[in-house]
Amino acid sequence: MDNSEEFYKKLKTQLADTALWPTAYLYKFIVPTDSTKIAQVEAIFDNLGAVISTKQSKNGKYTSVSINVRMKNPDQVILKYKEVASKVEGVISL
Repeated sequence: MDNSEEFYKKLKTQLADTALWPTAYLYKFIVPTDSTKIAQVEAIFDNLGAVISTKQSKNGKYTSVSINVRMKNPDQVILKYKEVASKVEGVISL
């Protein structure tokens, strides 16, 4: 099993133990400052009623994307992390 699968497994356990589902979940991603990449992240959460905010780093090289969205269960949270990781090049999930 690779590290990312181990990470998702641990995250699922933590989410299941710490929240009553469905619940609001805050995603944080760091992407290279590029309007296309930021739009890709935003598009993944389109039609979910997400509140999305972005903030550029001091030197403008990176942009942090925060997404507050109501999710049904831990599996749905993890699916979105995986979708972002697979579709947006250079993204860092926090």
